[in-house]
Amino acid sequence: MIAYLTRRLFHTVLVVLAISIIIFFSIRLTGDPVSVMFSAGEPSKEAIAEVRTALGLDKPLYVQYGIFLKGIVTLDFGESFRSGTPVIGLIFERLGATLVLALGGIIVAVLIAFPVGIISAVKRGTPVDFFGRIFSLIGISFPNFWLGIMLILIFAVNLKWLPSSGFDGLSSLILPSITLGMILSGILARLIRSSMLEVMNQQYMSTARSKGISEWSVIIKHGFRNALLPTITFLGLQFGSLLGGTVIVEQVFSWPGIGRLIIDAINQRDYPVIQGGVIFLAIIMVVVNLIVDLSYTLIDPRIKAGRGGKS
Repeated sequence: MIAYLTRRLFHTVLVVLAISIIIFFSIRLTGDPVSVMFSAGEPSKEAIAEVRTALGLDKPLYVQYGIFLKGIVTLDFGESFRSGTPVIGLIFERLGATLVLALGGIIVAVLIAFPVGIISAVKRGTPVDFFGRIFSLIGISFPNFWLGIMLILIFAVNLKWLPSSGFDGLSSLILPSITLGMILSGILARLIRSSMLEVMNQQYMSTARSKGISEWSVIIKHGFRNALLPTITFLGLQFGSLLGGTVIVEQVFSWPGIGRLIIDAINQRDYPVIQGGVIFLAIIMVVVNLIVDLSYTLIDPRIKAGRGGKS
């Protein structure tokens, strides 16, 4: 286990390093941030040079990257070009909203996908299974922005039941969570159905039935638990992805999260905020990925034994 954890940590460092190189050099292809700051007038060359020096943009790229790399280790991403506020402070200020939204999307997806996937597998080949698969296909096909706009038109504009934007209490979380969760639920329901079908006819399922255990107890306690491993993997990876993939939903619902912070920073060419936001989300994603892998041992002890033997 120690050897496995060491390898995973090493791979994590390599992933973060690769992302840092990509984001650092790619955003510099978008143009000079100083030109955006002086977009309203015609500054002198001296003024432009003074601002570039103040922002550290006059240094060679390898020096700027070294400073950025050091900041990743210390979680010091510098200060925003626009506001002068420490980037890590801006990220933590928005992190709560993004975490809440991602968690809300996961909860909606689980509440929908688990019963749909399980029932579709149990009722395989029946009209119930057919409608379950149709639901999954529809869920996967919905574009985030379209579904979000439709929910706003129906429940916020016409019915006036829920707020259309902002982050102010539980009611404002419902529509963006449904927008995120619906698409995820379609994919998750298909995964659960496939996993359940693989375990439904296994020997241990027949053994449990022969002991007189009720069918649904067999399905939930034995079948679903063994089908849960790929589901846990998917949910873990999707939670990490949702943290960075809420950008469209945050824009539609004016949600004050990290995704919207990064989008605003891109429009303003605010390099430190872009770099810090992307790297921060990348670190969260690889850490979640690592936690998901380690959680396998809690679900299936055989995996722990196998890793223990290798290490």
